[in-house]
Amino acid sequence: MIRRVLMATIAVMAVLIVSCSSDDGPPVATLELETIGLEPLTGGTTYQGWIIVDGQAVPTDKFTDPSGTVRLNVLEADLEAASQFIVTIEPRGDNDNSPSDAKILAGNFNGTSAQLVFQTVVADVSNVSGQFYLDTPTDDVNDLDNGNDEFGVWFREGTDAPGLSLPELATGWRYEGWVDFGNKTLSTGTFSKVDATDDGNFFKGSGGTVPQFPGEDFLVLPSQIPLTGITLPAEVTSKRVFITVEPFQDNDPEPFFIEPLSATAGITTGPANPVIMSIDNAMPSGRATRPN
Repeated sequence: MIRRVLMATIAVMAVLIVSCSSDDGPPVATLELETIGLEPLTGGTTYQGWIIVDGQAVPTDKFTDPSGTVRLNVLEADLEAASQFIVTIEPRGDNDNSPSDAKILAGNFNGTSAQLVFQTVVADVSNVSGQFYLDTPTDDVNDLDNGNDEFGVWFREGTDAPGLSLPELATGWRYEGWVDFGNKTLSTGTFSKVDATDDGNFFKGSGGTVPQFPGEDFLVLPSQIPLTGITLPAEVTSKRVFITVEPFQDNDPEPFFIEPLSATAGITTGPANPVIMSIDNAMPSGRATRPN
């Protein structure tokens, strides 16, 4: 009797184990991601990994801190069949299961690993140059200089040539100019062309003209812009001025960490006193590894 009960119990347990195993779903594998130069995201965005399977993007986990080894889970069969791995920058809360245009790293699998690069998916910023000078053209009535040029910065050479030499960025990315005023870092606007007006000019004066180049006059704070930590007009003299590569519409008011050009403004103003910018051509890279 005891033997029959024991055998029946074992049979029931075996059925339960098989049932539980079948409920677990298809097997999942872990992809390991290691990066160099990729920094944590702190506001409004996350990283997300994607594997390309038969031409289709399959999402892996999202993450904000790329430090050390990041482990991303995905179906084992998909990972085995993947031909490429991509890292994108996604708005927080995004659940459309489709990669954004802001691809920051990508590489093709060769065996169990994929070497990930920035320059082929965003731009090669290893050969750039830039200069700017201090000027406030937006309040120069009838082109008469009113003597307050220390409050503006413009990325141009002389009055009719661009001051920046930058490669075209991939879809999903823009350049952005910045001035670090100490307590506050303000944008001069985002742009994709070095010889056209950017999308900034929020703080411009009146009576003058906006040049057909990126830049900003920090003269007036509009009532509709809630800005604390700085009083306008604000002097750009002796302040750090820099250019970043930004994910377009990243919802983060702070500068992105890829910064190809920078310089500290002097105390002199006008097109006869340009400031030459220093180059930082560091670009992130990485490696994605799947199991054997």
